[in-house]
Amino acid sequence: MLDAILETPAGDVVLAPALLGGKWTTDGATTERIGPYVRKVVSRARPAGPGDARIAAEYAQAAARTVARLAPATRATILDRASALATGHREAIARIIALELGKPVRDGRGELDRVADTFAVCAAEARQIGGELLPVAGWARGVGNTALTYRAPAGVALAITPFNAPANLLAHKLGASFAAGNSTIVKAPPQAPATSAAIVALLLEAGAPVESVQLLHGDGEIGAALCAAPEVAVISFTGSAETGAAVARAAGAKRLVLELGGNAATIVCADADLAAAAKVCARTGYSNSGQSCISVQRVYVQRSCYTEFVDLMTAAVADLRVGDPLDPATEVGSMVDDQAAERVLSWATEAVASGARITVGGRRDGATLSPTVVADPPADASVITQEVFGALVSVLPFDDFDEVLATCNTSRFGLQAGLFTRDVGRILTAWRELDVGGLVVNGSSNFRLDHVPFGGVKDSGFGRESPRYMVEDFTVVKTLMLHGLSIWGEN
Repeated sequence: MLDAILETPAGDVVLAPALLGGKWTTDGATTERIGPYVRKVVSRARPAGPGDARIAAEYAQAAARTVARLAPATRATILDRASALATGHREAIARIIALELGKPVRDGRGELDRVADTFAVCAAEARQIGGELLPVAGWARGVGNTALTYRAPAGVALAITPFNAPANLLAHKLGASFAAGNSTIVKAPPQAPATSAAIVALLLEAGAPVESVQLLHGDGEIGAALCAAPEVAVISFTGSAETGAAVARAAGAKRLVLELGGNAATIVCADADLAAAAKVCARTGYSNSGQSCISVQRVYVQRSCYTEFVDLMTAAVADLRVGDPLDPATEVGSMVDDQAAERVLSWATEAVASGARITVGGRRDGATLSPTVVADPPADASVITQEVFGALVSVLPFDDFDEVLATCNTSRFGLQAGLFTRDVGRILTAWRELDVGGLVVNGSSNFRLDHVPFGGVKDSGFGRESPRYMVEDFTVVKTLMLHGLSIWGEN
C-alpha cells in the first residue's frame, strides 16, 4: 500500500484508504481534500461509516494480544526499519504534505527527518522497557516475600492527530504505542488523510503486524465515538484546547495525554544579540505559516531596545520568501485554508483599530497570509489573548523583568516560552516563575527536540510527548507478589 500512495503520478489525486479490521479499503463514499495553495483536489479519503468505530474497537481489543506478544527487541527492529523507510521516502511524503497543507516542501523534508528520528528513538525506548525488584523486605510485614513489577501494554490506544505536523506527530503517537506493545487506532486529521495513510503504511511496510494499527478518516463525530469506546485504554490527542475538552468529556474515565494549544511568549532582554534574536523570531514565527502550538506569537522586548528590535524584526520578516510550497526555495507557504487566513487577518485588523500598527504584511491571497508583524497591540487584543495559529507575530515593550514574567503568565495557556539573555539569574528566575512546560534559552519558543519531554500546563494540556514519557503513558504497571518466597532472607 505504501507504494500505491507514494507513487501517484504528479497531478493525480492521491488515494487515502482506511485501514479497518486488518484490511485496507477505499469502498463507499469519499471526501476530497482541496490543496490550499494549488486550489484543486489533491487527495481523496474514505470516511468512517456509522459502525466503523465499533468494528475498529472490537478488532483492536482482539488484536492487542498479538501485538503484546511481540518481544521488545522485535518491536524495536521494526521501528528501526520504519526510521530508515522514512528517510528513503522523504521526498515523496514531503510532496504530499505540501499538496495537502500548503506547507513548504523544505519544511516537509525537515518533518520527515524528524519522523526518522522519532521512530529511531521509539525503537531505543522499546529496548528499555522493564520493571523493578521492590524492596518489600524493608518492612516487617514484607519479610519472607518477594515482589516485582514490569510495564505491560495498556492494550488498545487511540491516537488523534492534528494537521499541522501530521507525519511527525503521528510517528510520536503510533511509534511509542507500538514500542509499548499496543494495538493502535489512528484517527487522522481531515486535512491530511494521504499523509496519515503514508505513515501508517510505512510502519506496516517495516514489518509491523496488521493487528498493530488501524486508520480511520473523518470528522469529530468518529473521533467522539472512538473516544467513548470502552475497549480503548489510553487516548493521546494533539489539537486545540476546546477540542481537547470535548475529547475528555467523550472519553470518560480513561487515561488521557492532551497536548493542546498555546500563545507562546518569547522575551528579548537588552543584553541579547538583537539581530540574531530578530532573525530567529522571524524564522520560527512563520515556519508552517505560524501553525504550531509553540510558534512565536508574543515577543516582549525590553523598552530600551524595543524600536531597534521592531525594525530588525520587520526587515527579517520582509525577507522571507512566500510562494509555492513545492518550490524548494519557498520559506512560507499557505495556511490550512482560506478561513484560517481570513481569521488571522481579521485579528490583525482588530488590533490596528485599537491602536496597534502593522509594520509588514497584513495582506491575504486565498489561504496565503503574508507574514505579518503587529507592533504594540493592546493587552486584551485577540492576537495576544487567543491562539493565533497563523502567520502573525506581535511585538510589545516591557520595562521590568518580573513584571513581564507576570504578564506572560496571565495567559490561559502554558506550553513553552523563549528567552534571549546572557543573565544567568534571569534564566533561573524565568525557569522557576514562568507557568510553562518548557523554556528555551537564547532561542524562541518554537524549538523542540523529539526525544526531550514536551507538554504544557493550564489550558495547554497535561502529559508529556516524547517517546520515553509516552511509553510510560501507553503501559501499565503489573505487580507479581511471590508470597512465602524471598531473596532477601527469612529473619
